[in-house]
Amino acid sequence: MRTQIAIIGGGPAGLLLSEILYLNGIESIVMERQTRQYVLSRIRAGVLEWGTVEILRDAGLGDRMDREGHVHDGTAITWGGDRRLFLDIKKHVDSQFMAYGQTKIQEDLDNALQARDGAIFEEAVDVMPHGFDTDSPWVTFVKDGEEHRIDCDFIAGCDGFHGVSRTVIPDDVLREYQREYPFGWLGILSETPPLPELTYCNSPRGFALSSMRTPMLSRYYIQVPLDTDIEAWPDDRFWEELKARYPNEIAEQIVTGPSIEKSIAPLRSFVAEPMRYGRLFLAGDSAHIVPPTGAKGLNLAVSDVYYLSRALVDYYDNGSSELLDTYSDTALHRVWSAVRFSWWLTTLLHRFPDMGDFGQRIQESELDYLASSDAFQAAVAEQYAGLPL
Repeated sequence: MRTQIAIIGGGPAGLLLSEILYLNGIESIVMERQTRQYVLSRIRAGVLEWGTVEILRDAGLGDRMDREGHVHDGTAITWGGDRRLFLDIKKHVDSQFMAYGQTKIQEDLDNALQARDGAIFEEAVDVMPHGFDTDSPWVTFVKDGEEHRIDCDFIAGCDGFHGVSRTVIPDDVLREYQREYPFGWLGILSETPPLPELTYCNSPRGFALSSMRTPMLSRYYIQVPLDTDIEAWPDDRFWEELKARYPNEIAEQIVTGPSIEKSIAPLRSFVAEPMRYGRLFLAGDSAHIVPPTGAKGLNLAVSDVYYLSRALVDYYDNGSSELLDTYSDTALHRVWSAVRFSWWLTTLLHRFPDMGDFGQRIQESELDYLASSDAFQAAVAEQYAGLPL
């Protein structure tokens, strides 16, 4: 087979890249290791920066998002038992964000791909890029026991942290930066009305977060040790602990119900440099992971796709490789900004094993300062809303 862009990975980054390229007359073939049903069943984040919203709209993916997504002007933080701040993003930086689940975005992308009869190989195993340090790269994979080869102009590695794309970059070229956090998030999804605002909680008992998927679908998280046994957390225990971390006024508003999904996610910060080697380009989780505290993971994947698709369009339309040559530096500038913000917010809101009462009071003092300083709030709001592309 022959195409212009071979895309490894059929998650949001890979399918969005394929869709934008299609709209600009550029051919692609997507290879995805999992089944469509598996990809659509994954529960992921749901907070979209406004830049992400506009990119999805420009790609023709905004109709359902605009109907079902919920626009927010800001987010709330609670600490110290009864302290509360509403971080007004609309006021400070004239921006908003939207609550719209990544699962729905995946469905929208999948429907768009099917509608145009886009080329995708599901359950493609043993995917391997070749020749990406030459002008004639290709990708091989196995489907239903038969080996296939796709020749192409460029390869886009959108296959996530555990994918193959990053691993084929030579060790003497690739630099990896990582920080693993000594806790995870126990999250549940419940068919209950959420709190009106996305609400973070700093508590001596540990971090908590309430977020929205739809008016009748809530996502809640609590910080737990990494070795936590999920079987030890029946729904009743989860709700009791969640409410114990929030101030009484907020806890009384939480509507409980049976969980329809429950999982524990470890937290890490990870960046791989460079995001380009020869004709192989990394995008999304294959190049970087952020803790979900700052709601940046999906948004970074979308910004990578924005930069990469813009560079490829310029190459095919104008014969220029300038944006391709600067893709890695451009994307990494935004990546490191988001990694720093996510690290800072994680450090501010979580209970660390060795922090003690002194560390807890330092966190509360910084939150008190945030509540009292318009300049500090504006700086945080700017980063939470997402820096301009």
